Amino acid sequence: MKNLLLSAVIAAFTHGTVFSTDEPSQPEVSYYRAVRPVLQRNCSGCHFAAKKEGGLALTTVAGLLTGGDSGPALVVGKPDESPLIQYIEGPDAEMPLNADPLPDREVQLIRRWIAGGATDDTPATIGQAISPQNPPTYTRQPLVTTLDYSPDGTRLAVSGYHEVQIHTLDESAPSIRLIGRSQRIESLAFSPDGKFLAVAGGTPALFGELQIWDLSNNSLAHSLNFGFDSLFGVAFNDAGTLVSFGTADNGVLVVDVVSGELKMRMDAHADWVRGTTFSLKNDHVISVSRDRSMKLAILENGQFVDNITSITPGALKGGLTDVQRIPDQEQVLSIGADGVPRLYKIFREKARKIGDDFNLLRSYQGLEGRLTDLDISKSGKRFVVGASTATGGSAMISSVEDTAAVVRLLEIPSPVYAVSFHPQETQVAVAGFDGVIRIFNAEDGKLLLERTAVTLSETTASTR
Repeated sequence: MKNLLLSAVIAAFTHGTVFSTDEPSQPEVSYYRAVRPVLQRNCSGCHFAAKKEGGLALTTVAGLLTGGDSGPALVVGKPDESPLIQYIEGPDAEMPLNADPLPDREVQLIRRWIAGGATDDTPATIGQAISPQNPPTYTRQPLVTTLDYSPDGTRLAVSGYHEVQIHTLDESAPSIRLIGRSQRIESLAFSPDGKFLAVAGGTPALFGELQIWDLSNNSLAHSLNFGFDSLFGVAFNDAGTLVSFGTADNGVLVVDVVSGELKMRMDAHADWVRGTTFSLKNDHVISVSRDRSMKLAILENGQFVDNITSITPGALKGGLTDVQRIPDQEQVLSIGADGVPRLYKIFREKARKIGDDFNLLRSYQGLEGRLTDLDISKSGKRFVVGASTATGGSAMISSVEDTAAVVRLLEIPSPVYAVSFHPQETQVAVAGFDGVIRIFNAEDGKLLLERTAVTLSETTASTR
């Protein structure tokens, strides 16, 4: 046996086989699968087509090679000479701006990619990046996930793919297109004075993004990245100086509208946070989540105070999707998967006991399926909700005080994902899966008009 083993070893060397104790070389780093996600999550908020800080876009290899005001961002094959590495490496790294330095493993990943030749392996099937210069084109109507009337009632902001379109209700002017990085827009809201538009969204499994648009010139004031998935449930405080929102990593965040500075974070939820709002005094934040709870937190420090809803298992039949405060009241309406709107007082007035739902003031007539969106009239006297089932949708207007006073909205053929009450309270807008915006009379529920969310491309329109 020993002779056979010895013969095999001799034969191996005779035929040129070399045995090495060196560690195997590391595999080539993929730009598209490994480097691009890091840059998208951490750098592209300030460096993309619509907002090139320093003239630099970091969303493509071509952008990295072209560079900005100070020249190329990388030198192929030479990570030590690449400005990109110089900015992001080390505990005192200058970038990302106003954020923690990148983990060393991510810096080393980018180093290896540059050292290996900075190859662009973006698939050929990936088209040109969406930007204001290359706006989205539509071959069919996109589903509408969110919409909102402007405070003066003259415009309606509607979600699209990579963009928000702001329509004038009298169609006296072309739609304004606010095009950003987020593929999916989840929530939007005008500031109380109509000067800003907050947009929450992201690219699922890649980054969450909060956009704040300055509507005086329709420019992007802030593009802020948070987490690894979409953001939800934007809401302004009454002064319009702060905006709150939820994240897919269970967080509730508040950001300063002018500076973009993070002012609060609360992480007491156990699932995606889908809706947020401020208390009457604007010193607390209320949030709802897929974890079936509504929570109260102190704005100043993010301290969790209380579960506003019952904590009894089974008291709520599904996750919560939206919450809004009644104007001039310390009360909030919430909706969720069980199809029933509920009104709660915000602050508890007696000790909690397991099994109670003390803060609940009243429940309303429900809709079949899941309630997807909620909007309260400016006076606080009525609200509108939309619902979705597997095959259809519905919406209704209810009185806040009288649970029997309900107006059902008819002629809705597809799931509803977005609703908004006109500030003059004469009409409501409803939209969803089929991409059609329907305007209803708020008094009798009759359909007033229909319009599509976007204009289809000329090629598609001509073949229909």
